[in-house]
Amino acid sequence: MEVNVAKSAGFCFGVKRAVDTVYNEIQNSDNIYTYGPIIHNEEVVADLEKKGVKVISEGENPSEFPKGTVIIRSHGVGKKIYDDLENCGHKIVDATCPFVKKIHNIVKEQSENDVQVIVIGNRNHPEVVGIIGWCDEKKPAIIVENSEEAEKFSISKDEKLCIVSQTTFNLNKFNELVEIFKKKGYYTYVGNTICNATEVRQSEAKSIAESSDAVIVIGGLSSSNTQKLYEICRRECDNTQYIQTLNDLDVDSLRDVKRVGITAGASTPNNIIEEVQNYVRINF
Repeated sequence: MEVNVAKSAGFCFGVKRAVDTVYNEIQNSDNIYTYGPIIHNEEVVADLEKKGVKVISEGENPSEFPKGTVIIRSHGVGKKIYDDLENCGHKIVDATCPFVKKIHNIVKEQSENDVQVIVIGNRNHPEVVGIIGWCDEKKPAIIVENSEEAEKFSISKDEKLCIVSQTTFNLNKFNELVEIFKKKGYYTYVGNTICNATEVRQSEAKSIAESSDAVIVIGGLSSSNTQKLYEICRRECDNTQYIQTLNDLDVDSLRDVKRVGITAGASTPNNIIEEVQNYVRINF
């Protein structure tokens, strides 16, 4: 069997930076918390919990936790969360991905200049929730997930728009939605804030799936970028499966297959990718 593993599979820069930040803090501090799961990978979060790292969930009051070090997750959070944590006396270590931080700065500036911010992405994703938390409360951001919502959008033509995207959004879909807004005649500033690593990962996944008889996509079930990789691969190869670890692998779907492609989301540790890769090479 020919096994083709995507070069871009596994931790991206922002995720590696965030995870390394937590492990470094474990060596230097007591009472370590992350605000929300540090990344969307259950295996990594479970390992950190074994090492004593606690997760402050959305809606929990930080003041109810003993004072310690709170690490801001890679997805980032809104400004109010920073203020609340500081008021509670916690030390803040910011592990927000720099590419996400760039979006925070864009929407903050545009919103303060009375520009209507449009965020293209999943409204329930923590990255998107964090982004809108940097807009002026007098002019809150509007989230658009799909073409139907973009088509229905309507405000005064006198309004200026600033369109940004969740970093892991599908590039082709983003461009399609931007075109809908432009055709409506709004004066629009477009910030293509999709991370370059996301573009490369999605493009490579499509290429691998096109030339494979079966594809394995590895990543956490709550990982937005992994879900998009699965959708891309599934369109090109019917025999595509989405797994978190080797235990989830459907081996029967790989029998009599000549070419297998493997890719993984930005929050997937290399050891999990290698375990799946080695198993497939040895057993098939």
